[in-house]
Amino acid sequence: MSAVPKIIEPRWERRKDARPGELAAAALDLFVERGFAATRLDDVAKRAGVSKGTLYLYFDSKEDLFKAVIREGIVSRIAEFEERMKAYQGSSADLLRELIRTWWEQIGVTSLGGITKLMMSEAGNFPELAQFYHEEVITRGMGLFETAISRGIKTGEFRDMPLDLVPRISAAPVVMLMLWRHSFDVCGVKHIDPAEYLSTHTEMLIRSLAPDRKPA
Repeated sequence: MSAVPKIIEPRWERRKDARPGELAAAALDLFVERGFAATRLDDVAKRAGVSKGTLYLYFDSKEDLFKAVIREGIVSRIAEFEERMKAYQGSSADLLRELIRTWWEQIGVTSLGGITKLMMSEAGNFPELAQFYHEEVITRGMGLFETAISRGIKTGEFRDMPLDLVPRISAAPVVMLMLWRHSFDVCGVKHIDPAEYLSTHTEMLIRSLAPDRKPA
C-alpha cells in the first residue's frame, strides 16, 4: 500500500494572520532607521518578506502603515496603563514610579522610542501625521501623568499644582532620554545610564510634588 501523501499547508495560509504585525514591525525598524520621508513601501515589503501588492492588501498608504505602527506599538500600551490606573491601590508616588518605569521598559528602550526623534524632526513636513501623533500619543500620554498627579493632590500626597504644566514637565526628562538614545548614544558620546537617570528624575519629581512641611 502506498503511503498517504502528507498535506502541507501553503505558507501564505499559515502566515496570513501574522502579516499585518510583520509589516508593522518591518515598518517600525525602517521608520526609525531612515525617517518617515525616506522609508519606501517597497523596502517595507522586502524587509517583511512579502510583495508590495501584499502590503496593499492591509494598508492603503505609507501614512496608514505609520498610524498602524503607532496604534499597535504605543497607543495599545497607553490604553493598558489607563486600565491599570483605574484599579491601582498603592500610593500616588508609587504610581508615578511605575508609570515612568513602565513607559521606559515598554517604549523608551525599544525601537518605539525612536519614533519620538522621528516626530520631532519631521512633524513640520507632515502636519497631518503630527496631529495624529499629538492626539493619540502625546495627549493620552500626558493624561497618564495628569491622572497620577491629580490623584496625589486629591489624597493630600502632593501639593496643588497646575495640571496644564506639571504633567509635561514630569514627562520631559523621559522624552529627552529617548531622544538621547537615538542621537548622541549612537555617536559615541558619553552614555547615560537609563536606570540611574530615571530613578534620580523620579525621586526629584516626587520630592518636588510633596506638600510643604512647616517645622513643628
